[in-house]
Formats: sequence, structure tokens, C-alpha cells
Amino acid sequence: MTKLTSRRGLLFGAAAVSAGAVLTGCTSNDPDDGDEKAADTQPAADDKPGKPVTIGYAGPQADHGWLNAVNDQAKKRAEKYSEITMEITEGSNDTAQQIGQIETLINKKVDVLVILPADGKALTQVGLKAMRAGIPVINLDRIFNSPQAYRCWVGGDNYGMGLNAAHYIGEKLKDKPNAKVIELAGIDNLELTQQRTQGFDDGLKNYPNIKKVARQAAEFTVESGQSKMAQLLQAQSDFDALWNHDDDQGVGALRAIEQAGRDDFLMVGGAGALSAFQAIKADSGVLKATVLYPPTMAASAIDLARALGQGKGVSGLAEFEIPSTVTCYSAVVDKDNVDQYMSTGFK
Repeated sequence: MTKLTSRRGLLFGAAAVSAGAVLTGCTSNDPDDGDEKAADTQPAADDKPGKPVTIGYAGPQADHGWLNAVNDQAKKRAEKYSEITMEITEGSNDTAQQIGQIETLINKKVDVLVILPADGKALTQVGLKAMRAGIPVINLDRIFNSPQAYRCWVGGDNYGMGLNAAHYIGEKLKDKPNAKVIELAGIDNLELTQQRTQGFDDGLKNYPNIKKVARQAAEFTVESGQSKMAQLLQAQSDFDALWNHDDDQGVGALRAIEQAGRDDFLMVGGAGALSAFQAIKADSGVLKATVLYPPTMAASAIDLARALGQGKGVSGLAEFEIPSTVTCYSAVVDKDNVDQYMSTGFK
């Protein structure tokens, strides 16, 4: 499963050493022979066809660019493996409907379930139902209330997004006295928005010359991004940097910035939309970077589900089992590395 150790950000050690290999090497007269035996007994997934696995995939309705990208990443990843059969639901933001779709997959006795719940709390019971039926669950992104409802959680790092946005901005402004930054957040009552803001605030503490002078919450839409950014621009005539939580609402924010004729600050986005990557590459406006919340986590969830269904571990890790938690790294993409990430950008 080589993609799980790729540049796309999962926290796997690509050069992990087998504990079994170390122990054998200490007691054997032939260390190389001991290492080979340890490697032979470690069932790690790879790209070669293996045991057939039926994966049930239940995601939410793709009413946002990131969610659509998540669904596409899962489907395309499954197509890579000839032994995988995918049972895919239509997707719904109605919790009762999504529960019904997952129960259908349970009744079909799929081998593994990959679930991105519309509401983690509301769908915890159906996750528990699947696990009790002997169907392991990969819980994607929005986490269930109980760890008993999933075998492995795969998701992004919202706190890390804010932290890395602050570090990027901080390094750009560290030599500027009395620097000012503003924040265009997402939906304020969501925990993920609160985590992104907390990470940003904590990161800024490393730069005593920088002060956050304004914050406005939008709604992760182009329209809200435009209207809320217009309000920020009207209220703040002078600042040095903007962090916007979401590249979709960033499309609207950039419209407001252009309409106001402002180019006196740098902007950092969030999530990893293709439009943001293209703007960063062009380097003709205020948007200079974006912090990833990678939709490729869905492809990794399929890899993990495949390994789980085949009773294998992860290549590059010493353990015989897949991890219980995988947190994707919130990499910063700017003009120096944007080409590397362009293929992962979502529309």
C-alpha cells in the first residue's frame, strides 16, 4: 500500500523497522537471515492483487466541493484494485436516510464499511451495529461518539490547519513591527471551526509582533465568503495577512477583495481547492498559500479497508494490524510546491 507512505500527508513512517527483525537480529548468528524471516512473516498490504474484498461506502451528499472530492477519491482508489468490489450508497445529509443506507450494506454482509457520517453523533449507533455484526468500520472524517463504533478513524487535522496557517503567516511577517492579521472563519457552531481558530491563535503566540485584529465567521459558501469578507474589508482599512478557513468560501472572499481594489496583504486559504492551487501558481493576486484538509484521506480509507479485509498491516509499519487512528497532515501549499499537489485539487 505504497500510497499510504506518500507525500500526501498521512502520518506513517516510511522507514519503520520491524521489531521482530530487531529481536531476531540480536539473537541470530546471521542478522540478514533473521531480517528476511521477520519480513516474510509480516503481512503488509501492497499493490499486488489479493483476497477479494467487498467494501461498503456510505458518504454524505456531495453538496460541497470537498465532499464531492472525497467521494471521487474513494471510487477512483477502489478502481485501482481488481479484487475490490464497491457497494456505494447515494449519499445523504439526512441522518435517518443515511442510517437506512448503512443498514442495507450491513444486511448485504459487506466485508468492510467505510462511513463518512453526515453527523458522527447521530450515526454512532449504526456504526456499533455494524461492528457487532462482525463488519469492521473505517470511520472517515466526522468521528463517531464511541470508539467501539469503528475499527479505524481516518481524518484531517483541523487544529493543525490553524497552527500551520499561523506559522506560515508568522514567518512571512516576523520582521514587521506591529503586524496585523484577520481571520475569515467557517461555521462558528461547528467544532472543526473552533479547532481551526484555536490552532491559529496558538500558532500566533509564537510571534509577539503579530496581533489578530478581527475575525468574521462565514458559512463555507461562495456567497457568505463574499459578503463576510466585504464586511471585514470595510471595517479593517489596514492589515497585513488574512487566513480564510475554506477555499470554497475563499472564491467569494477573493471577489470581495478584487471589488474593493485591495492588494496590500497576503492571504492563506484552507482545504486545497483546484482554484486556489491555480491562483497560487499564477501568483498574480493576494492568495499566496492554502493549508490542506486533504480529500485524499478517502483514498487512504479504501486502502486501509482493503488491508483490513485481507487481514494485512500497513507497508512501512512494524505492526501486523492497521492503526486505530490515522490523522492526515495539514501541509501548506505555496508557489514552491503547488505543482506537487495540483492533481489533488478539488473543484
